[in-house]
Amino acid sequence: MAVTSFTEQQLVEMVDLARHSLLSAFGRCDEPDIPDWLSEPGACFVTLTSKGQLRGCIGTLEPRVALGRDLFENARRSAFSDPRFAPLGVNELQDIKLEISVLTPFSPIAADSEEALLAQLRPGRDGLIVEDGVHRATFLPSVWEQLGEPLEFISALRRKAGLSADAWSDQMRWYRYETQHAEAALVAK
Repeated sequence: MAVTSFTEQQLVEMVDLARHSLLSAFGRCDEPDIPDWLSEPGACFVTLTSKGQLRGCIGTLEPRVALGRDLFENARRSAFSDPRFAPLGVNELQDIKLEISVLTPFSPIAADSEEALLAQLRPGRDGLIVEDGVHRATFLPSVWEQLGEPLEFISALRRKAGLSADAWSDQMRWYRYETQHAEAALVAK
C-alpha cells in the first residue's frame, strides 16, 4: 500500500532527492542514495519552472515502483524527456525551480453530466483525471492557480486529452486525487 501522508521534513528530503537526481545528471554532485523510508510504492510528478514558466513536468498517476525511484526518475524525465520542451541545458540551471507533488490514490467521481461534475469539484484541492477511450490527461491541483474556474479547468483538461473543450459522453470517466508538495530552487543562488 502506498504511503500518502508525509511530514514537512520528509517532503524537504524528497525535493532534495529530486534536486540531486538532476544535479548529478549534470555532474554537479554525486548520484544520491535513495533513503530506505522511500521504498514503498508511490506516485509523483516533478515540475520544473523557469522564470515562472513551465519548463518540464513528468509524473506517474499510479504507484508502480518505490516512491524514491519514482522521484529520482521523474526529475530526470521532466528535465530531459518532456516532449513539449528541448532537454534542459546546463546554462538554465540557475533559473530552475523544482516542485514535487506526491499523489494520493485516485478515486472515481460519479457524474452523469457536466453540471454534476462541476458541483463536486474542489478547486485548489483536487487533481483531476479525464479518460475517454484512448484519451487521457490529468491536471495537478496546482493548475487551479492558473485555471481557477471549474468549467475553465475541465475544458482545458479535455483539450489536453485531445478532446474538444466541451466533450461529454457516457464513456467519459473522471477521477480525483490530492497531493502533498514541496519546492526548491534547483541551484542555491
